[in-house]
Amino acid sequence: MNPPPNAEVLVLVPTALETARLLDLGGLGAEVVVAECGFGPIAAGARTAELLARLKPTRVLLFGIAGAYDIERDPLGSALEFGAVAVTGVGVGYGANHLPPPALGFPQWPAAEAPARPAVFDRLELDFRDGPLLLTTCAASANEAEARERISRFPEARAEDMEGFAVALACSLAGVRLSIVRGISNGVGDRARERWSIPRAISGARALALRVLAREASTS
Repeated sequence: MNPPPNAEVLVLVPTALETARLLDLGGLGAEVVVAECGFGPIAAGARTAELLARLKPTRVLLFGIAGAYDIERDPLGSALEFGAVAVTGVGVGYGANHLPPPALGFPQWPAAEAPARPAVFDRLELDFRDGPLLLTTCAASANEAEARERISRFPEARAEDMEGFAVALACSLAGVRLSIVRGISNGVGDRARERWSIPRAISGARALALRVLAREASTS
């Protein structure tokens, strides 16, 4: 995909599958530009930075699917708008032995004075401060034990994805507002695809994303 320049609202979608499902449902309106940002934090961060520099949007919406840590609270097909995003996997060690950036005393990005910006360790706040926490991982939880270990370190996290923190950091460094909407397609740690519900997750995320875009348009 090669979106045109000067996009006011840029909607980023990680994969072609998610993009196709979204467009099958009618997309998110002609006034937004939809572009794929890639699968996983490395591709998503690099692609987001490139698109921000080229398109210079005023705001970004990251759209896609995610796993929920508690599918009774957040059932398949529901959707969440997040207020913050954290990342796990950066630092030293793995699992119970993992030491994240705050424990090491090393920020992923230093503080800045102009414009004022705190150091970035393993969490970033988003514009919608009332929303829950999204946890970004380099590799999705493979089983319930991995999911439990992660939620023990991030008990506020409601869902797990693989792009949110990278997109948020790119947007923060560029000074661009970001919203993140994810539809719940599966329980975290459940790799049995027959129990997943991607179409319902995309449909739920689209309905919520349309409301978010309308809210943002009314306040801009």
